[in-house]
Amino acid sequence: MENQNNVTEFVFMGLWGNRQLELLFLVLFLLCYLAVLMGNFIILLTITCSHLIEQPMYYFLCHLSLMDLCYTSTVVPRLIRDLGAARKNISYNNCMTQLFTAHMLGGVEIFILVSMALDRYVAIVKPLHYMVIMNRRRCNMLIFVAWGAGFWHSVSLLLVVLSLPFCGPNQIDHYVCDVKPLLKLVCKDIHVVNILVIANSGMVAVVIFLVLVASYIVILCNLRTHSSLGRRKALSTCSSHIMVVVLFFVPCIYIYVLPAGSENKDKEISVFYTVIAPMLNPLIYTLRNMEMKIAMGKVWSKMAHSEFKSIG
Repeated sequence: MENQNNVTEFVFMGLWGNRQLELLFLVLFLLCYLAVLMGNFIILLTITCSHLIEQPMYYFLCHLSLMDLCYTSTVVPRLIRDLGAARKNISYNNCMTQLFTAHMLGGVEIFILVSMALDRYVAIVKPLHYMVIMNRRRCNMLIFVAWGAGFWHSVSLLLVVLSLPFCGPNQIDHYVCDVKPLLKLVCKDIHVVNILVIANSGMVAVVIFLVLVASYIVILCNLRTHSSLGRRKALSTCSSHIMVVVLFFVPCIYIYVLPAGSENKDKEISVFYTVIAPMLNPLIYTLRNMEMKIAMGKVWSKMAHSEFKSIG
């Protein structure tokens, strides 16, 4: 078949067909998005305005919060708009832009989580060499690698999608332009493309998740040699990381390991890593972290004092 593209726009089918239910969830997702903005902004402000920015763990957490803000903002505002709209349409170019941006930011977030796991591994397994190994130059290099890997993953995926012919229909059974729902609209055999997508997204997510799980098992085994106080502090930090990793990776693996065309709950499950995880991450990292709570109190009291002086 000749590679042609007759589609100039796509129409989202959305999460639900029920109009009343969509209006109810419009309010719910708006509140969730405001919680994502507020929670991650508080983390960014607390870390950048305190001594915590000097510590590698919080340096990576700062970048993770920034990714959560950016990633959610590529998906949720349009979702909220579409929940209130009669026709949920998006142009072909905007769809490709959303696909590229969401996958790039998601890829960067994955490799930031890997960097955070590496940081905890070095801190617990090689504590005497921690400051030498995890110096600021190496932390910056890990962030640079995360951006490079995310960009490469997204570009390769976008090039595959751009080469595919869309001859109509143009209804996407989703609320976001993602590779799997788009593949269902392609008017040619997609068996090879399915394998490429699973290799690019699904298997990479599985491998990274298994590496992270293995690293945390090694960390937990090494904690037996620590004092009870050190063990409690390390367990609190690691359990926060593990919760964030599970919240992000498990839904991703479910979605991207299965081939396009299979009947599953992709769009419902994807809500976990587009909305729920970015909203819960700030709570996980603040409620279980005494250093963050103390730093937050100092930053906000300093800001309140400055504001009081300026009024006076």
